[in-house]
Amino acid sequence: MPKLPEDIIDRLNHMERRLKALSTAVNTRPAVSEIKPTAPTGGVTVTKPLFRIFDGYDHEIFADDILTGGLARPWLHLMPPVPTDPAKWPSTTSATFTTIARSYNPLWQPKLRLSVHTAFSTGATGQIRVMVEGVQFGPTVTAGSTYDYTGLLPVDMKTKFGSTIRIEIEALASGGTVYAQPVLIYGTQT
Repeated sequence: MPKLPEDIIDRLNHMERRLKALSTAVNTRPAVSEIKPTAPTGGVTVTKPLFRIFDGYDHEIFADDILTGGLARPWLHLMPPVPTDPAKWPSTTSATFTTIARSYNPLWQPKLRLSVHTAFSTGATGQIRVMVEGVQFGPTVTAGSTYDYTGLLPVDMKTKFGSTIRIEIEALASGGTVYAQPVLIYGTQT
């Protein structure tokens, strides 16, 4: 066998290790439902391609913002600051469950976390519950305690994805006024 310089053998061994590592990496990559590079329309000049990820139902679940950078979708909903004085919170004196607060939110995740501070006037008692699309979400709590619940939303993700859902806080009172103020809300994964 002809004698080869050691550096050639070392280089061949190094290349073989790199090829094995590359082959392993390609074959063990986690599956992605689908990644579709797309081009925007509407005459906008673009300096880089748009990046989007779709789930198995062809819902766009991730997209970058090509004009300013950052995240385009999903939207990250932020809550505005709210009053800390219970007298300024949504309230009721009704003896039957009454909607005292309502919001409409885009449906991106299958679960929701919602935290609501509650209070009552002197001598009053009452209860608070949350409804999503007319269906009770989580427990009914006694006024004066905090409603803090994370759970699956009572909607069909396949058909409602990206649409707007209605969230309502209902309360009832006896002998005075019951107050409720949402302080935290966000969607989450299962």
